[in-house]
Amino acid sequence: MPIYAVTYEHPDLDGWKQHLMPHIAWLQDKVADGSLLASGPFPDSQTKAALLLLRAPDRAALDELIATDPFAIHGLIANMSVALWDPIFGAFNEHSSMPGHRF
Repeated sequence: MPIYAVTYEHPDLDGWKQHLMPHIAWLQDKVADGSLLASGPFPDSQTKAALLLLRAPDRAALDELIATDPFAIHGLIANMSVALWDPIFGAFNEHSSMPGHRF
């Protein structure tokens, strides 16, 4: 299943604080169901920002998945970028287009 590298920012600090715990619960659910491989903040960012590595069958399904994030529900996502990602090297190789391939 394709992997997408998603980044976004949270310029509304009060909204971020208010919805952080539901967002964390959402992340935990996505890890449990296999759609989230990894996520974490950019600690040196000027605003609250994060990277998520999400699995989805296609871009439409990814958009539907992101729409269920409490931050998205409450309009707290800004400057989102999405890129299809193929982890050929490293820890996520099993999810790549060439699993088990060694260069």
